[in-house]
Amino acid sequence: MPMSSTPAVLVQQLQKRYGSTVAVADVSFQVEPGQIYGILGPNGAGKTTTLHCLCTLLRPDSGRIEVYGIPASENPKAVREKLGFVAQEVALDKVLTGRELLQLQADLYHLPRPLAQERIAAVLELLGLTDRADQRIGTYSGGLRKRLDLAAGLLHQPQVLVLDEPTVGLDIPSRLAIWDFLRQLKNTGITVVLSSHYLEEIDLLADRVAIIDRGKVLAEGTPEELKTRVGGERITVKLQEFAPAELAQRGAQLLGSLPFVQKVVINSAQGNALNLVVQRNGEDPLSQIRAHLQAHGLEVFSSTQSRPSLDDVYLAATGQTLMDAELAAAEANLGKKKK
Repeated sequence: MPMSSTPAVLVQQLQKRYGSTVAVADVSFQVEPGQIYGILGPNGAGKTTTLHCLCTLLRPDSGRIEVYGIPASENPKAVREKLGFVAQEVALDKVLTGRELLQLQADLYHLPRPLAQERIAAVLELLGLTDRADQRIGTYSGGLRKRLDLAAGLLHQPQVLVLDEPTVGLDIPSRLAIWDFLRQLKNTGITVVLSSHYLEEIDLLADRVAIIDRGKVLAEGTPEELKTRVGGERITVKLQEFAPAELAQRGAQLLGSLPFVQKVVINSAQGNALNLVVQRNGEDPLSQIRAHLQAHGLEVFSSTQSRPSLDDVYLAATGQTLMDAELAAAEANLGKKKK
């Protein structure tokens, strides 16, 4: 595919509300041709709404979206011709075979029958579905259905493939198969925009990433750039396997007073573990932490030490881990359903 100086995707100051609810408050990012671009954030962060606006399935309240220089609001049909979209929820007719589903998709795109047959064979081979193509979709596993959904999104040979949570709910072998497939796509020059709340997925696949929370981009760059900006080392300390909140709070206050400790967060998803950002001062910070806690009558149940991760980037940007944000979103949704 020829290189282009025009961004594959340009999103500027995107905003979208549903009544009084702000789904997207201010989202801007740019994707270069041939990149895998990741949008990372918890459920309810605005990822799906952003992708729906990009794919012209929703009209934004304000902002600008371009796909290879084509304004989405002014020429949505031309934009759709350049896009393939695979939604988070797989909705496939279980009565059809995989091949019949792809033929239906080809008809919707008005592909000539000989060309459609050629492309159907190609995408089935690409996604390892040739042997299952003439079986009913109702017999497929979740991973196979997701692969078939990806095949349908690729049938018209889009320049940009947009994926909303492409591996959510899949087992590990299926996730790994889709990751390998996305790497193959990148090698062919196809641009991929994917949303996810899996840190490992974005870290392994994305050339650049936007971290979104509450409808805003809080950080953007390559995974390594974002980790470098955070700086410091990461230490996780457990005072007990499942520490009471009061004990964790006391430990956080004690450790927060140490001069080399930059930040302490109580991680409820890890049994009220203490997540610390520290800077080395010539001595082993973990030994100093243990000694300081012991001097105040507290023992360390367990501890780990590591380089910054994307979760640390998210923590630095929002004040909570991605897992805690997921739990908070789940509790909020549960509260709404009870009402």
